[in-house]
Amino acid sequence: MNEIVERVAAQAGISPEQAQKAVEAIAGFVKEKFPMLEGAVENMFKSGGGNDTGGTGLGNLGGFGGFGQK
Repeated sequence: MNEIVERVAAQAGISPEQAQKAVEAIAGFVKEKFPMLEGAVENMFKSGGGNDTGGTGLGNLGGFGGFGQK
């Protein structure tokens, strides 16, 4: 599971599955409100690697806007 999903789950006190849906909703919002970033968001999802739940490729979301960075 990627770091951002783990953090959302831990900090919000929700399941990893719920956190995954929340992260996907945020990504969808970013793509909708900032269409010029759609390609970048899609590329981040595709380059995530195999440690994701749900196969969405969110593993590289940590590089987006400081999400997942320590």
